[in-house]
Amino acid sequence: MPLSDLDRKYDAVLAAITGPGGQLILEEDDRGRTIVGNFPATLPLFFKTFCMLSAEVEAVITANQRLTFAQLDQLSDRAALGLLARGIKKGDRVGIAMRNCPAWVLSYMAILKAGAVATLLNGWWQADELRHALDMTSPTLVLADASRAKRIAATGWTGKVETLAIESPAQEAMHSLLDAAEDGALPEIEPDDDATILFTSGSTGEAKGAVSTHRAVTTGVYAYATSLMVLKGILESEGRPPANPPKTLVVVPLFHVTGEVPVLLNSFVISRGMVLMAKWDASEALRLIEKEKITYFVGVPTMSLELMNHPDRGNYDLSTLTDIAAGGAPRPVAHVDRLQKSFPGAQPALGYGLTETNAVGCGNFWDNYAAKPASTGRAQKPYVEIAILGEGGRHLESGERGEIAIRSAANIRGYWKNEAATAAAVTADGFIRTGDIGYLDEDGYLFIVDRKKDIIIRGGENISAAEVEAALYSCEGIAEAAVFGTSDERLGEVPVAVLHRREGSSISEEDLRGFLDGRLAAYKIPDKMIFSDGPLPRLGTGKIDRVALKQRYAG
Repeated sequence: MPLSDLDRKYDAVLAAITGPGGQLILEEDDRGRTIVGNFPATLPLFFKTFCMLSAEVEAVITANQRLTFAQLDQLSDRAALGLLARGIKKGDRVGIAMRNCPAWVLSYMAILKAGAVATLLNGWWQADELRHALDMTSPTLVLADASRAKRIAATGWTGKVETLAIESPAQEAMHSLLDAAEDGALPEIEPDDDATILFTSGSTGEAKGAVSTHRAVTTGVYAYATSLMVLKGILESEGRPPANPPKTLVVVPLFHVTGEVPVLLNSFVISRGMVLMAKWDASEALRLIEKEKITYFVGVPTMSLELMNHPDRGNYDLSTLTDIAAGGAPRPVAHVDRLQKSFPGAQPALGYGLTETNAVGCGNFWDNYAAKPASTGRAQKPYVEIAILGEGGRHLESGERGEIAIRSAANIRGYWKNEAATAAAVTADGFIRTGDIGYLDEDGYLFIVDRKKDIIIRGGENISAAEVEAALYSCEGIAEAAVFGTSDERLGEVPVAVLHRREGSSISEEDLRGFLDGRLAAYKIPDKMIFSDGPLPRLGTGKIDRVALKQRYAG
């Protein structure tokens, strides 16, 4: 099939942007992967450069504070010096454990400017989950809001925690760091220095720490910025440039790779204001879209569905909204048509990437998404290679199904202190195995058809079935447990547990939910618990037959 008209326009504008005299100068790293040669390769220089270029633009907006890019740069410089005065050294891990707020953004910037590794702790974790991450990465310091600091204290972890009163404006919340700053120079950072650790739930249970270099994170950002530069160029070539300055409603958590890379960091490159929501509320989102003239919305599919279904949607002027993107979970195909009818002035989009790829992978947008709503789109040119792997890691042809793998300079360098997991995830030729099964069509569009790894994606949150099962088995009343995902119209998938009680136990679902509360983050607790009178079915290998259980109970 010939490429769509939009694909041809996209490729032509991309060639102009990256060709002689274009905005981007492309180079290759020492492994032959595409990088941007004329943009900053380290995050401290990245912040300095783009904050200067957009100095007077309002960068972060909340109910009680509005900060420009210049103010973010100045405050984070001083906070970085405050970290150095606290004894933070280059390469130290410094954790962030707080909800979305200006102090989160400034903490992130300051940690990276101080040469430390920003360790992004999941704000929904409970004590056991936090303890595992803290023990694994051994941060020198954790910057936390009051509720997360309390949870960390409950872990018994003895490291240093600094509590920030994030309900106050950022200058007040971070006064202890800002006041501690001493005049001096910030450390020199190299592109191959470690920048971030994000946590990812693997099929084996406990979260792993995905480590990215400065080069990897910045390349991930530039992959997204390039796409937006191309789309803007298409609009301008058609005589319909954007009518409003870019502004996004930040509803995804900043500790997730979607919030960190395509939302937060990409906003620096494209001079986009960020309106932060402390927690998701569809009514408040509609109000803010109108009040702040939001142009771009990205969230898990559940969020756009709630906007579509909201009874007061017609009471708000949402005409500034031009793009509604989804990431973190598959969007049901039926939602695409509904989205276009509900928001006729906004174009739908979908992204596919992993924590391990700094969110980079594929993108499907505008008319292409409407034409192929079941696809996650083409690879993000010119940075990304997609391979479909067969037996022995053989690269398969178009139309053949296998494990999806992604290669780019945005890939992580590995998992923190876990060489075995790194070796299992990265192929000899540098591709990250995704654990998803799919195929590429003749146009290079990726279709995901199954999941190899035992992961449930509930509203954008990855849940390890093994981790939930381990928590269930720690309850004395449970003899056998099997956890799997079942489809859900609102959340994509939800976890279901099938359980067999120990002899003599009469534990109820209510008892078990009370037992899990505080041991697992709320989103991991099964939506449905089914008690089996007899032992669970097993395969010839002795393992519980999850396929049979799912076929029986998934409805």
